[in-house]
Amino acid sequence: MTAHRVDLGGRLASGETLYGTFLGLGAALAAEACAVAGFDWLLVDLEHGGGGEASLLSQLSVAEAHDVPVLVRVESTERIRAGRALDLGAAGVMFPRVESAAQAEAAMRHLRYPPGGDRGVATYNRAYGFGLYPEGLETANDRIVGLVQIESRSALEVVHEIAAVPGVDVLFVGPRDLSHDLGVPGQIDSPEFRQALEKILKAADAAGVKTGILAPHAEQGRRYAETGFRFVGVSSDATLLVNAARQAVTQLRAPVQ
Repeated sequence: MTAHRVDLGGRLASGETLYGTFLGLGAALAAEACAVAGFDWLLVDLEHGGGGEASLLSQLSVAEAHDVPVLVRVESTERIRAGRALDLGAAGVMFPRVESAAQAEAAMRHLRYPPGGDRGVATYNRAYGFGLYPEGLETANDRIVGLVQIESRSALEVVHEIAAVPGVDVLFVGPRDLSHDLGVPGQIDSPEFRQALEKILKAADAAGVKTGILAPHAEQGRRYAETGFRFVGVSSDATLLVNAARQAVTQLRAPVQ
């Protein structure tokens, strides 16, 4: 059975700051390496990552073996995309580029069984031990973590309404998309971007939900946590690897003193 041994939602609700990283390589060994490194959560990126749904199971399996919950960023807000990830045992789903309360409501319905949602009901899948643990249906609606991404000016304008949608646990900022849409691409220290983050933090606080964001490196991740973000992603498996490799190569080729 893939009942999540780590209560990610409970840790979020407690106010703990949780650090994770994105998995974009689509490789089980990369997922396991990040799991043993000590991250609180991992997120398989099916929107921009190099792997697809076919590589999702192996990444879920190796992370679970080390008690690290795995979330999935789906390609779109289509109902079937979220359902596939959940039936395989994902701890939660991130929906990209949500721009209205109506979109957020529809997305959250995909995470829950009727009558509160429209997730397809089946227990012969991996999430329920292939039929051996159907009782998991009784608590499934409460266990799944729902994340919506705030990535545009349009979303920012109605962020208070999005935050108030039942089932939303985390407002997750996509810094690249949001900064581009604000006209300050990549300028995370610009007044425009900082003001946007403040608005998102206030909206989340008013609604009693948490905020998340993706940081390029650990130092920036710590700074985001200090400003109130409680679900902080730091880089990705590919970026962590290439940066470490580049640093090694630079050191190797440095002139001998």
